[in-house]
Amino acid sequence: MLVDVYSKEGQVIGQIEVRDDIFAIEPHEHAMHMAVVAYLANQRQGTHKTKVRSEVRGGGKKPWRQKGRGTARAGSIRSPLWVHGGTIHGPKPRDYFMKINKKLKALARKSALSLRLHEGNILVVEDFQIEKPKTKEFYQVLKNLKIEGEKTLVLLPNNTNTLYLSARNIDGVSVLEATKVSTYHILANKKLLIFKSALEQIQSTFSN
Repeated sequence: MLVDVYSKEGQVIGQIEVRDDIFAIEPHEHAMHMAVVAYLANQRQGTHKTKVRSEVRGGGKKPWRQKGRGTARAGSIRSPLWVHGGTIHGPKPRDYFMKINKKLKALARKSALSLRLHEGNILVVEDFQIEKPKTKEFYQVLKNLKIEGEKTLVLLPNNTNTLYLSARNIDGVSVLEATKVSTYHILANKKLLIFKSALEQIQSTFSN
């Protein structure tokens, strides 16, 4: 399949061939769902914790005698029934890690890329450099391509720190190295702006 390649001025300057087995497959909805669920689960730290009555400071002395006061029996001021007492069945630290196999993960990424290309939401831009970090310059590129204001994922080739610094502060724009993109990142953004050499890197991450 041939895809148009744009210059940073927004003009079509040629075409590049992309692999049909990556960008032209039938999107597999369940695979994409599993990949997104796994990604979000693996972002969770799982460090939530509340104290049970044995962990709350204080409560070593019985508040009052067992009988004779006309009130309920009490053994500790740190009972879960009391204010400032322990918590019953509160959250405990746990690992939310969710694993999916490599083939399913690859299928999900291919499905997401194929979906975005089918929608016409992938733009390939000729490689360019910015001498020093300049957000205004990169924003002008987005304007030239008519995707300013859209939720956009910019996929850069490796070792392009100046471009990363130029794009990262633009509202609605996310920036990633192409080899680190996940199904979640693709689906969480409406537009994909992919540098030409980054596109080649993406395709190389999939085995033939």
